[in-house]
Amino acid sequence: MGYPAVPAADLKLMGKYDTPTVCNVIELFGCRSHVTGYMDQRIKPCFPKLPPMVGYACTATYRAAAPPRAGNVYSSLGDQVAFFAELPGPAVVVFQDLDDPVAAATFGEVMCTTYKAFGAAGLITSGAARDLDQVEALNFPCFSNGVICSHGCCHIVQINVPVHIGGTTVHTGDLIHGDRNGVTTIPIEIASAVAQACPEFMAAESVILDYCKSGKVDAKGFAAAQKECRDRIDKLGRKLKGR
Repeated sequence: MGYPAVPAADLKLMGKYDTPTVCNVIELFGCRSHVTGYMDQRIKPCFPKLPPMVGYACTATYRAAAPPRAGNVYSSLGDQVAFFAELPGPAVVVFQDLDDPVAAATFGEVMCTTYKAFGAAGLITSGAARDLDQVEALNFPCFSNGVICSHGCCHIVQINVPVHIGGTTVHTGDLIHGDRNGVTTIPIEIASAVAQACPEFMAAESVILDYCKSGKVDAKGFAAAQKECRDRIDKLGRKLKGR
């Protein structure tokens, strides 16, 4: 099947902005609740200093508490990386760990090296991470719910199925943005407009930030800066909703 694509230039532009800014701009479209679409505090960045990750979800489920009934721990890895070519841009591997509690690490150096070699932009798991020093050296963004030293009886159960991670359902082909602040999905139909609106949104916020950094502040001046910021954001919201 074909997956909707966002122009590569817009993906690159979106990668220049942090995830909170992307979330703020998405809210202006009024296309979803302000408390949906992003992952909760259980999903944490493994390498907070890396730049934002942007790409298309390639989903999978995972277990490690007991051996697989057939195959080996990497038996589905080849199918998974082969599928990356079906996506319209870089993959973000998104794992739902089915074990409760999490029994072992979802990923380590071998898996992440493989994913990066096939063009993936990063990885997210509701489970655990390991090999952090080695994976950090790859400059490969990863997000997890913790760290466990062993891979246990790790195996991929299914690929390209809906997964639920960090309170959010993710489908293969969904657009993902993540950085040290967390991870959000971006509705494909507004993705280009979100990317192009980020500079204007940041300029509006800068009205308050610049005023507060000016060294000459008072309540009246702050109120004026607040109003100008709010007016600019309201204007941007009207433009985006009426596009």
